[in-house]
Amino acid sequence: MNENTIPTSRSVVADRIAHRALAGRETRYTTEVRALLDAARQVMRRCGTTSRPRVADIVAAAGLSNEAFYRHFRSKDALVVAILEDGAEQLCGYITHQMAKETAPEEKVRRWVGGVLSQAMDEETAATTLAVMWNAGGITEGFLAGPPSAAGLLARLLHGPYTELGSANAELDASLAAHATVGRLADHLWRRERPTAADVDRITRFCLRTVLPEGA
Repeated sequence: MNENTIPTSRSVVADRIAHRALAGRETRYTTEVRALLDAARQVMRRCGTTSRPRVADIVAAAGLSNEAFYRHFRSKDALVVAILEDGAEQLCGYITHQMAKETAPEEKVRRWVGGVLSQAMDEETAATTLAVMWNAGGITEGFLAGPPSAAGLLARLLHGPYTELGSANAELDASLAAHATVGRLADHLWRRERPTAADVDRITRFCLRTVLPEGA
């Protein structure tokens, strides 16, 4: 081995050790974030719409420290934004799975409507979603300030069915349908009313009316 090979050899070893250390840290940080998101949802559901939890309450429920919290979130509002994003992604995944069970675009739209309204059908899910919405009130940055909003993410799932149905502007039509449906979901949550099969039918007809000829 000559002196020219030593730095290269040391670099490879150093890179390998550093990569292993970073991988371990990434796994730990991912676990911390997941724990904070889940704990925040639990604490918010427990507080309902009468009080907002403190960072200390969330940290205690997660079994972590303030240092761990601020390592990932600069404020509680930033955590709420992350909860909204995480919830929207999970809901989109669920609805995508449901829509995949159908072949006809009309039925895909019905599955989409049912999936969105499912957030108000289960008592625990509805209570959690409402509590998160209430805690998100007044936040003007990040997720609530602009795209991708929850309605925006959900609208993307309608682009395919709306295109198949002959929409001249599937993106716009899907956006209008998504915002209207999410707004109706919010009404059900605030009124503590569970959507019925008739609600799903009516909203589905509304969503289809934007792209189907009258009377179709």
